[in-house]
Amino acid sequence: MKRVVLVTGACGGIGRVLCKRFVEQGDTVLALDIEATALAALATELGAAQVTPVAVDIGDAAAVNDAVAKAVAVRGPVDVVVANAGAAEGLTLAKTDAASWQRDVHLNLNGTYHTVEAVRASMIERESGVLVLIGSVNGMASLGHPAYSAAKAGLISYTKALALELGRHGIRANIVCPGTVKTQAWQARVDKNPQVFEALKKWYPLRDFATPDDIADAVLFLASLAARVITGVALPVDGGLMAGNRMMAEELTLEQF
Repeated sequence: MKRVVLVTGACGGIGRVLCKRFVEQGDTVLALDIEATALAALATELGAAQVTPVAVDIGDAAAVNDAVAKAVAVRGPVDVVVANAGAAEGLTLAKTDAASWQRDVHLNLNGTYHTVEAVRASMIERESGVLVLIGSVNGMASLGHPAYSAAKAGLISYTKALALELGRHGIRANIVCPGTVKTQAWQARVDKNPQVFEALKKWYPLRDFATPDDIADAVLFLASLAARVITGVALPVDGGLMAGNRMMAEELTLEQF
């Protein structure tokens, strides 16, 4: 396709697969992450001809603007943004304080805003662009991590604002909301309970979880011409988790689903 695609959180479990998949279809990737060493390794693995590592903290708006401008000067203007960077800290309200709340909201919500702002004017000028944000089912229902969830819920509203205001400039904006995804981010929970994934399956109608490739499939579709009239959509990729609560439905109906 030979587009320029900006991916944040490029060194994470989902981010690495996103970068790989875009490279495989011929795109050039601006890989943003705070981890410079991991970025360099990623660029070596996927090929420096198609991957530009950009070490930056997306929480710093000025730094993001500067870093993206320098990468664009070499690679050309950004056609697609995949705002994937994110993390969760406070597990519950009881374990959340003002500082951890600020960190979760700043990274997940403000960091995405800073990323989009770094390319928005250029996309408007060119009357073209695709924005794919990575949210979470946590932004659709209360599932723990209250600050992270609030930020992800904010991203859904932000996505709709982007779609509404930028559509007349030929710019589309959508958000993918993963459920449980097996990545290294779950390792601490697996260490605490090796059966955590098996225990969670009962809540998922498909009795299965998304892989990073499943998330990439959704992103690549939304970034493609096949989705040319799709904008403002929040798409759960979650094994049916947001479809409803099977266990509660069985108790309500006194029927086995």
